[in-house]
Amino acid sequence: MIIDYKSSVYTPAGWRSVTIRARAEQISPAMARVTEVLTIDGETPSRTMSRTGAKRQEYWGTGTAAREIGARKRLSTCTIGK
Repeated sequence: MIIDYKSSVYTPAGWRSVTIRARAEQISPAMARVTEVLTIDGETPSRTMSRTGAKRQEYWGTGTAAREIGARKRLSTCTIGK
């Protein structure tokens, strides 16, 4: 299944919220485990990403994606995609 959820990334300007789209496997009726991160704010994860294009908003996209692999997400807080 594909899920969308909010997460936070650390930038030089502080913590910022991003939307993550990921492939997940359902492990119980209420929980899913992330197996692959597809996009972060609509872009494929890359080494240097920025929310607005500004240098002070840059964050490490591949590190964020790696951190999310294996994360357990409550399905009630996620949007289930196609």
